[in-house]
Formats: sequence, C-alpha cells, structure tokens
Amino acid sequence: MDVKKKPISKLFLYRHRFGIGYFLLGLAFVTLLFTLPLFTQQGLSEAEIESATSSYYLDFDSAITGNIVDLPYKLLQKSSIMIFGLTAYSIKLPSIIIGLLLGILLILLLNRWFKNNVSLLASCLVILSTPFLYLAGSGTPLIMLVFWPTFLLWLGSKIQGEQKPKPLYSIIFALALLLAVFTPYMIYFAIISVIFAITQPHLRFVLKSLPKIPLIITGLIVVSGLAALIVNIINNGNTIADLLASRNLTPEIFWNNLKAGLRPLLAWRTNVESIFLAPLISLPTFAIALIGLFSTTKGFFASRNSIASLLIVFTLIIAGFNSNAIIFFILPLSILTAHGLKYVLEKWYGLFPENPYARVSAIFPLIILFGLILIPSLSQYIFGYHYNPSLANSFTNELSTVRKNLTDETLLVPENKSAFYRIIENSSDIKIITQLPEEKLEHFASLGKLDNLVSSYQLSRIITSAKSDNSDIIYLYTAKGE
Repeated sequence: MDVKKKPISKLFLYRHRFGIGYFLLGLAFVTLLFTLPLFTQQGLSEAEIESATSSYYLDFDSAITGNIVDLPYKLLQKSSIMIFGLTAYSIKLPSIIIGLLLGILLILLLNRWFKNNVSLLASCLVILSTPFLYLAGSGTPLIMLVFWPTFLLWLGSKIQGEQKPKPLYSIIFALALLLAVFTPYMIYFAIISVIFAITQPHLRFVLKSLPKIPLIITGLIVVSGLAALIVNIINNGNTIADLLASRNLTPEIFWNNLKAGLRPLLAWRTNVESIFLAPLISLPTFAIALIGLFSTTKGFFASRNSIASLLIVFTLIIAGFNSNAIIFFILPLSILTAHGLKYVLEKWYGLFPENPYARVSAIFPLIILFGLILIPSLSQYIFGYHYNPSLANSFTNELSTVRKNLTDETLLVPENKSAFYRIIENSSDIKIITQLPEEKLEHFASLGKLDNLVSSYQLSRIITSAKSDNSDIIYLYTAKGE
C-alpha cells in the first residue's frame, strides 16, 4: 500500500504554530506576572509606600482641588487596597493588571506592524525581559508612562490601517489621550500625537470621513476633561509643574538626570545605583535592536520606522526630567527589536530561497540565542532583587512582617509612617498610635526599638525578617508588674 507523506504545510503543528507560540508565551507571561512579585522584591520601596498612601487618601474632589497627577492609576490602587486590605500584593496589583494589558497591547501592536514570526519572537524578548517584569511588579504609577503611548499607538494603527475605521476607535483614542495627560510628560506626547494626526494626510482623511456625531461627542468629552484640568491647575499650582516636570529643573539637573538614567541602560559590566537592575537591556537584545535601528534608515520616513526613532528622542528628553523615566525605552526597544529580527530573518531566508532545510535549520540557532537571552534575564530578575545589596536594601518588608505577626495589638509607629499604617486599621484589629498614652498598656508593639522607653515597660520579644541588614522589625513590650 502506497502511503504518501503528508506535506509539512498540512501538519497540525505547522498550521497552528503561531497560535501555539502565542498561547505558550501568554501562559508564561501571565504566570510570571502574577507570581514573581510574591518572591522577587523583598517588600516595598519608598516610592510604593508613598504611592499607596497618596492613593488611599485620595478625595472625591481631587479632580478640582487636589493632586490629579497619575489620577487613573491612583483610583485603581485605592480600589485595590479598599477591596483586599493593605498588603504588598494589593499595592502591586494595579501594576500587575496594567502590565498584563500592556503586554497584550505590545503583542497586538507588533502583530499589526510585522509578520507573525517576527512579532512573536520580539514579544518574547520584550515582555519576558527584566525591566518589563519589574515595571509590571512595582506598585507605582511609573508603568503608566509606557502604557498610554503603547495604547495610543495601537489605537492609531487600528484607525490608520482600516479603510473604514470604526468610530468607536476614534472615541476611545480621544478618551485615552485625555486620560494620558494626567501622567507626567504625557502632555508632550499628546501634543505630538495631535500634530501628527493633523499633518499626516491619511489620518486627516480618516478624521474627515468619520461620522460627525461620534466626533462631536468625543470633542465634548475632551473639552470637559480639559476644563477640569485647567480648573485644577488654577486651584493647585503644583499640578502643572508635576505634569510638565518643570519644577526646579535646570540644565545641570537635566543633564545629571539624563546621565543617571543612561547608566543602568548600558552598564553590562558594572553595578550602578538605580532602582533598575543593570544592565537594563541585555547585550544580545541591544545588538538586535541596533541592527533594527540601522535597518530603518533606508525607509526612515515610513511611519513605523520614524516612530521608533522619535520615541528614542522622546525617551532621552523625559529621562532628563526624571532618570527613572528611562524605562520608557521599552517601547522603542520593542519596535527596534522587531525590525532587527525582521532584517536578520530576511537576510537568512534570502541566502536560501529554495532550500527548505536551510530555512528549518535557522530554528536551532534561534533557540540557542533566545535561551541565552531569556534564561539569564529571568535569573537576574528573580535573584537580583534578593542579593544585590544596593537594591535589596531599598525594599522594606515591615508591612508583611506586621500583617504576619500581629493580629489585635497596639502598634506604635513613627509619625512619618502613621498615615500609611493607619490604613491597616480599616481591615484588621490592629490599633495604630504615634505615642504612648498616659494610661498604662498591658502590652504593645513598636516598629523599631524605643531608646527612651519609660521604666514601666520591658522588652519581651523581637520579631525579625530574613534580611541580613536592618532585620529587626517589631519590638514587643509588656508592662512591668507593680
């Protein structure tokens, strides 16, 4: 019986290779995203504590008179803390959720601009990288700096790439652009986006062809939001300075911030003082992105080619405002990495246009290359925040120690930490005080040792953490017998 071999294009694994690849990538990404914050950073940073405190005490009238900087993120973080109580995970949960959306948006954006093989490989390198995982696991609004431009670029590609774009996309784009201006430096990005939409012929045509009623509704929403923003700026003078990053900014400070931001970006052989693990970009990924940058020079004025270069310039500018804003480099890096992979694969396939074995053989060096990039990157993220002294000591696990060891005790905290720890009172039986009352307590706990303790109390126990430095977290005191 003559049995013909089934062509490779008919095989199930071949036909569904990209679907399987995206499924495995998504599974790995979601698993890492929701589990790594539990055992990577040992506790909370000062920025996370400040963010949680600011979010929880956010008033309903903040849109008019309060601090509206990062308002969308703070509302989400406030909701998380109110629902789940004050824990390290509830503080980080908004970034985890936004990180999940950001990862999906990056995959969708790359998938619209590049073929499936290129977008899948580039997505693996970016969303499984150390800086992306850190950004998605840090309970601060820093992630919004990358989220809004990525969301706007994807929406823009949906509007520009369709002959008859749905009006809903335009409405969502306008709303996203409005919400984005609450994030520092995004006003500049919004202005650039509006100018680009007006000057780009195809986008002008798309805007003119949209139904008038959705455009009128969108305009009213934008005008209302901008009016609220203007009123807030009038009532709170610091708002505009925080959004534009112009407070106390001098050329010298700008230059120092830029240098501080660039140090962890390319520090492959030395440790630097930064909230990010150095290097921010691995050497192989940087080499691929560099190839992508050179490959875009031929068609620079094509939209997606020029966007990557403009985003690099934008990254350098906002890094001068705030050195931590260098993390925005994730967005142009993902685009340039895709360009680099596209260039390398095209050159390889161009050498063997009719040889299927040569095409298949490219899989093995790609597997080795990706293994050499991803495995060290994940190891660096998992162990770096544990054992890198400059980073491990910037996180405190006071909160987790308190939640684990105290149930209904009275906890004495310093005045500068009282606002943060008073949040616990709403979700537990712990009572927070900043000074000992006149009446004698049977027992109480204190964050840190009390040097000037009155003679009526004695130390009964010290609760420590697993850290080698500053491990004594809680001191338990009991009243002395009369």
